[in-house]
Amino acid sequence: MLTKLVELPLVVQLLAYLPAYLVAGYDVLREAGESIIERKPFNESLLMAIATLGAMCIGFIPGGAPEFAEAVFVMLFFQVGEAFEDAAQGKSRDAVSALVDIRPDVANLLVDGEVHEVSPAQVHPGDILVVRPGERVALDGVVVDGTSNLDTVALTGESVPRSVVAGDSVLSGCVNLNGVLQIRVTKEFGESTASRILDLVENASKGKSTSERFITRFARVYTPIVVAAALVVAVVPPALSGDFGANFTPWLLRALTFLIVSCPCALVVSVPLSFFGGIGAASKKGVLIKGSNYLEALAHADTIVFDKTGTLTRGVFKVRVVHPENISPDELLHLAAHVERHSTHPIAAALREAYPNEQDACIISHTQERAGEGIIAQVNEKTVAVGNNKLMDDIGAHWHECSLGGTTIHVAIDGIYAGHLVISDEVKPHAAQDIASLRKLGVHKTVMLSGDREEVAAAVAQDLGLDEYRANLLPDQKVAKVEEFLTAIPAEKTLVFVGDGINDAPVLARADVGIAMGAMGSDAAIEAADIVLMDDSLNSIADAITLSRRTVSIARQNIVFAIGVKLLILALAALGLAPIWLAVFGDVGVMVLCVLNASRTLQVK
Repeated sequence: MLTKLVELPLVVQLLAYLPAYLVAGYDVLREAGESIIERKPFNESLLMAIATLGAMCIGFIPGGAPEFAEAVFVMLFFQVGEAFEDAAQGKSRDAVSALVDIRPDVANLLVDGEVHEVSPAQVHPGDILVVRPGERVALDGVVVDGTSNLDTVALTGESVPRSVVAGDSVLSGCVNLNGVLQIRVTKEFGESTASRILDLVENASKGKSTSERFITRFARVYTPIVVAAALVVAVVPPALSGDFGANFTPWLLRALTFLIVSCPCALVVSVPLSFFGGIGAASKKGVLIKGSNYLEALAHADTIVFDKTGTLTRGVFKVRVVHPENISPDELLHLAAHVERHSTHPIAAALREAYPNEQDACIISHTQERAGEGIIAQVNEKTVAVGNNKLMDDIGAHWHECSLGGTTIHVAIDGIYAGHLVISDEVKPHAAQDIASLRKLGVHKTVMLSGDREEVAAAVAQDLGLDEYRANLLPDQKVAKVEEFLTAIPAEKTLVFVGDGINDAPVLARADVGIAMGAMGSDAAIEAADIVLMDDSLNSIADAITLSRRTVSIARQNIVFAIGVKLLILALAALGLAPIWLAVFGDVGVMVLCVLNASRTLQVK
């Protein structure tokens, strides 16, 4: 059939191939025309339009051979590549949407004993929601009735269900697995965890990585240079040959091949797709990254600075040791808890938790709180003082320090020293192992910044194997310390700060990459951070660094491969050694391979 077409007059051949060419290339030609009208002509559509229109016309130039089939072939495969690109991008979007589409459309609002289905946006803090088995929690809140297990995999990536009872906090986006729960709402729908996750992921593409900005600038400069180079290839060699008419056609064909292979779509598509996939994969692991630039910066992490309370430790004070003198341990704890009964201090809460039985025959009276020292009260006609060494000095009790790390609470009865208790925050499980994992990934330095006393910070730093620590720091002093560390690291490396409290917000914003512990972290910290960890696990930091490095590596592979292949085929085209089919591979084939490679970033081990 093709042989018979070749035997027909050129005009007839053109009319035979033209419908197929227009069907295959209508969109490309239209986009090229629109870009010219909008005065933004230098894009891949213009390059492809010029190249294929030239191939359609080259047979009418004296000495030129018809290239109608090649023009249709090029346009057809370009469209196949575009369709493949759209499918890959759609798959990436669907994968990310499936990971984060965790907001239910309805909420079961309990009003006067009756349940009404309403939009979650109509629910306000203080309202009571009913969540049945199999339903997703619509808004953040606190369980007021019922017990159940929650599937939190969409938020944290953790496959083990979390059990909840009355008094426990629950996050929107979790799935209730068995029992019926009644939940008092604590946040508006737009401020709930599920909404915040969606906003973070949907806006992640706004922050472009260095690689993406490079590709954008590259394409903007590269395309006009290629068009100019093609014109030079088509005109200059024939003009220098002395017989322009005889040599113009073969050089024009080389120029058209040059244009086809030079389309930058492989880079323009695959590099952003790589980072988009990396952000999606991270969200599946419970790591929310606000932009490709932060994903890329994390890949170069050299120094990681941690806040202590709530980040390296659980943020919950507990009585660790009871050291009595001439009194039983239970009696010492009993007296201390009663004296601190009405205090709101976290240490008082730890004492009450250690001795919860307050409904006994003890009578507490004449409670006197001394700022910065402790509390003195009458317990069953005994004067009991509970506080620090300053309080003991004031009442003349001969106290002694404890060698164990933590906050030491001294107790004196009727002015006589009765012993002490050590209260400390609990280091998170596997924290030391997680710090070691970061070091294995090549993190050069791990540092802890704390507002706690020197001995407390030293004990935590030693337990976790941190390289350095700083104690007794106010929020502004933490910022100053981070700036010191920033000046000490190499220019190509980055500093990461990890925190959770509202006082960490300034430091999170100052670091190259700020990471907030999302499940327990304050709203201010999450807002200031560049990355949010939904499960408060330090191991998620190592996961995020591994994913970021893998993503950056794949993006760089695509850049090197695409530019390398194109330069090779461009050189062959300039020498007349590259047929049009090879140019098509240099454009569409390279793009398909790069897109396939970029899709690997979506895979999560």
